[in-house]
Amino acid sequence: MRYADSRTYALPEDLALLVGPVSGVVELPRRLDWSEQHVYDLDDPAQLGLMYERVIREASSQEDLATYLNARVLAACWGRLYLPVQVRRLWESRFPVLAAAA
Repeated sequence: MRYADSRTYALPEDLALLVGPVSGVVELPRRLDWSEQHVYDLDDPAQLGLMYERVIREASSQEDLATYLNARVLAACWGRLYLPVQVRRLWESRFPVLAAAA
């Protein structure tokens, strides 16, 4: 079995709980992003997408998701995010609106 197949991922109870920033600069804590680039300009679509990918993959709690993700922004960029297949399936099964947005 591959690690990705057994890993658990945090999910919000409801997309409406995702009330993170929609613009400006965000610095992720090291528990979410231990790379050299842990500061993201959300006004740059490429950086925004990269930050969303990292938060979705690395968040260990609903609080992390709610703090750094925004439901409206997530729906708008969902189809462009590079995520592991199991993560995408998990989120889309819980939130069909994301599958429809992709």
